[in-house]
Order: sequence, then structure tokens, then C-alpha cells
Amino acid sequence: MDVPEDLRYSSDHEWVRREGTRMVVGITDYAQDALGDVVYVEVPGTGTAVAAGERVSEVESTKSVSDIFAPVGGTVVDANASLGDRPELLNSDPYGDGWILVIEVGDDGGGWDALMDAAAYRSLTDE
Repeated sequence: MDVPEDLRYSSDHEWVRREGTRMVVGITDYAQDALGDVVYVEVPGTGTAVAAGERVSEVESTKSVSDIFAPVGGTVVDANASLGDRPELLNSDPYGDGWILVIEVGDDGGGWDALMDAAAYRSLTDE
């Protein structure tokens, strides 16, 4: 299982890459593997205000339908439109082209400090 060191992670299996005050969000390799083949991804509209822990997206796979939760709070400023035609990107490239959305956070980081580092996330998924 791939767990990049430069990302932060939520207990709901989302990853976050910080780019200044913007947080790129996707699902982890662990999550995509548990889901199986992804066939549909709902992406949120830009301008949507979200709180950390709030449902922001939905992923449908051949096994189940799963909610995606905002790992940080802020405003959605971008969503990956490519997932509409190519939802399988969540399986093939979860940390790259398979990103789901970008959240602009305030000066407080939107909850960045509460997220797990790679070691803590590995520990969570090893249980």
C-alpha cells in the first residue's frame, strides 16, 4: 500500500496535499483498493463552503457507494472534472490525476494540524 510521506491523512481515508492555503484532496490507495473498481464520482460545485468532517462527494464502485468527507474546512475552489469521464483514475492514480477537489482554507489551516502524518496513517490501516 502506497502512503506518500508528504501528505496528511484523515481517519476516513482521504489524503490532503497542502499548496499554500489550498488543500488538494483525494482518497488513499487503501480506500481505492477497498472500494474496488470505481465507476462514478460525484464532484462538488466550486464555491461550496465545507466544514471538516462534512460529506463533500460520493464514490460509487462495483462493490459499494461511499461518502467522501472534507478532511479540512473551507471553500471548494476546484473539482476534478476528468473524473466524470474517467472515474477509474481513483484506482489507477489516487495520488495524482485521481484527485477529487481543492479546498481553500483560512489562516487557521482549516484543520490541517489535526490530520495524521504518513506514519500514523500506516498505523491506522495496519490495525
